[in-house]
Amino acid sequence: MPIDIQSLFLAGIFLLAFFYTLYFARVIFLPLVLALLLSFMLTPLVRSLKRLKVPEALGAALLLLLLLGGVFYGFYSLSKPASEWIAKAPETLKDIEYKLSKWKKPVEQVTEATKQAEKLAKIDDDNETQKIEAKKTAYSDILLNRTWEFVVETALIIILLYFLLASGDLFLLKLVRVLPRLKDKKRAVEIARQTERDISIYLLTISIINAGLGITIGLAMFLLKMPNPMLWGVMAGLLNFIPLLGAIVGIATVGLVAFSSFENIGHIILVPAAYFVIHAFESNFITPIVLGHRLTLNPAIVFFSLTFWAWIWGIPGALIAVPMMAIFKIICDHIEPLAPIGEFLGK
Repeated sequence: MPIDIQSLFLAGIFLLAFFYTLYFARVIFLPLVLALLLSFMLTPLVRSLKRLKVPEALGAALLLLLLLGGVFYGFYSLSKPASEWIAKAPETLKDIEYKLSKWKKPVEQVTEATKQAEKLAKIDDDNETQKIEAKKTAYSDILLNRTWEFVVETALIIILLYFLLASGDLFLLKLVRVLPRLKDKKRAVEIARQTERDISIYLLTISIINAGLGITIGLAMFLLKMPNPMLWGVMAGLLNFIPLLGAIVGIATVGLVAFSSFENIGHIILVPAAYFVIHAFESNFITPIVLGHRLTLNPAIVFFSLTFWAWIWGIPGALIAVPMMAIFKIICDHIEPLAPIGEFLGK
């Protein structure tokens, strides 16, 4: 059939408006998506507690308390080493620059560039104080805004997650009431249960794999005498939620820390090499074997999803990009008209 230009044009406007809304209303949509992901993962635990005669509202509250307690304990345990490394960052960069300067041949060019920078600094000496103060004010405003957004988003996630867990099967029951035929009701319950089961298994499996990767890399950093190995293990586990880019950032980070901490070139190379080998083994053997072909995503689709959601929602978007794409694939696999899309998203 001929393409309806008007419908195509309206669809394009709708997509642009949808992306615009996602970007500028991220304070609302990001907590909602995160709460949904966590609810998929924790709902089976709430049902297990319900079988033990624990009401859903109480079970949801207990799980949230355990989750928040674990998160706060993790932040408390890592806050000291993380703050120490942040405070030492300028000194570490200077140390790295000093070591690299030994390998630079055109030392004269560096000296000349330094002299020119000093001349420019003298010329702009009168305006220096005002510029620095203006920048400090701008940075403080940005930090205050980010902190306020983080507090609001965290509160929304906790509230939404509690109501999603405490509501149980309320939304499924309402869907069953709305559908007219008994056949459609049974089909809807079957699809909802299977989809929820697959999504919760996927999220729990990925979380366990990433936790195992973090523990392994933390042990490797400990054996290689890296400072604060637990910090790098946690970093590796979190970054592994971001395929491709996460591994690059992790390898580069531990490489820079090793470069600033050790003098022996062999020891320096061994640290990022160990990270690379462990991550390669996990991504090429452990994850495909555990998840299987059905839940493995096309690498091109993964890269596109990472790019898109990182552009829309920044680092949190990059963290949840792959789980959201996997959930979309699972839903497509269970709905017959969308099965070709699910096949296209698979590896």
